[in-house]
Amino acid sequence: WRTLGDMAQLLVSCAAGGACGMLPAMHHRRFLLPLLLAAGILFAPFRGAAQSVTASDEVDEAIERGLRYLASVQRENGSFPRRYGETGAISALAGMAFLAKGYTPGCEKYGENINRSIDYILSCVNPTNGYFGVKLPNQGMYVHAICTLFLTEVSGMVDPARQARIDEVVPNAVKLILDAQNIGKDSRDRGGWRYTPTSRDSDMSCSGWVLMALRSARLNGGKVPGDAIERAVAYVKRQYNEAEGSFHYQGTSGQYALTLTGAGILCLELCGRHNDPAAIKAARYLRSAFRRLPNEGNRCYGMYYTSQGLFQMGGEDWLQFEDWMYRTWIPRQRDDGSWTEEEDSPPYNTAMLVLAFSVPYRQLPIYQRDETVDED
Repeated sequence: WRTLGDMAQLLVSCAAGGACGMLPAMHHRRFLLPLLLAAGILFAPFRGAAQSVTASDEVDEAIERGLRYLASVQRENGSFPRRYGETGAISALAGMAFLAKGYTPGCEKYGENINRSIDYILSCVNPTNGYFGVKLPNQGMYVHAICTLFLTEVSGMVDPARQARIDEVVPNAVKLILDAQNIGKDSRDRGGWRYTPTSRDSDMSCSGWVLMALRSARLNGGKVPGDAIERAVAYVKRQYNEAEGSFHYQGTSGQYALTLTGAGILCLELCGRHNDPAAIKAARYLRSAFRRLPNEGNRCYGMYYTSQGLFQMGGEDWLQFEDWMYRTWIPRQRDDGSWTEEEDSPPYNTAMLVLAFSVPYRQLPIYQRDETVDED
């Protein structure tokens, strides 16, 4: 990555000279991605990761059917029908689903859908503090984290006008996250997040999304103190049940271990804790349990995190899950390309499963490891 960083510095001295207003990290993304793709670097396996065999026609067609469905039901203003469709969160998840397959804002196919998602999310923000959770006040930090994650992921790929709006909003959104982390909490909940910016407790589910948003912002050159990441990781580790090898909703026992253990792995891996003993044992736990996911509540959520987490770990754990995932879930896809599993929201289910399916494509920047980003 250091060599590529040197190459990026050369590319940043482009004719635009920075006049387009993008942060240096955004220049890196816009000009470096085509180079990396041409070199095949983005598709080289992670350290220790098994080679993926998912680029089959059947898998690709299932992903494309899901994306066609999302495009077909997106409203003109960028929102979606059914539950949570007007909060901004579904727009962000759908936007990331398009990005995950390699589509970008402004491209001929799905480019306008991505732009609509961006515009709708920006229309939902509280201009005074950068909060995206205004349309779901009781659980607004979920929305805020997912919208912030999407905007930091798509930043640097958009036209100058949208980039200027993102540049204006995202720093406030990140500050709100940092302020929420600093709310006084007890030793169990310190370092995490929950439903609202003023919550005095935390949970693993919300904290996973928020930590990914912070990590993405930091990768994109945002001002995220390393201490904020460290405290969040410490919170994640406190939700780990060492005896079982699982991560839990609040504390080391109780609800949602199967759906949240992948989140714990992903948080550790993306924050530089590669091959942490907790993540290794958690992968073994999932390997023995993932076949129960279709019968779990929040199963699409669990599928997303299990896929992301096990892919980061690679090896036989990922290969077994990958084979099972496609054989199990492709037949559950409806003729219109959607999945209608739960939450009264086929757009939500479909976006989450497309994100689970497309993880081997490795197009979303946050899932591409940068070993130097945390070197202050």
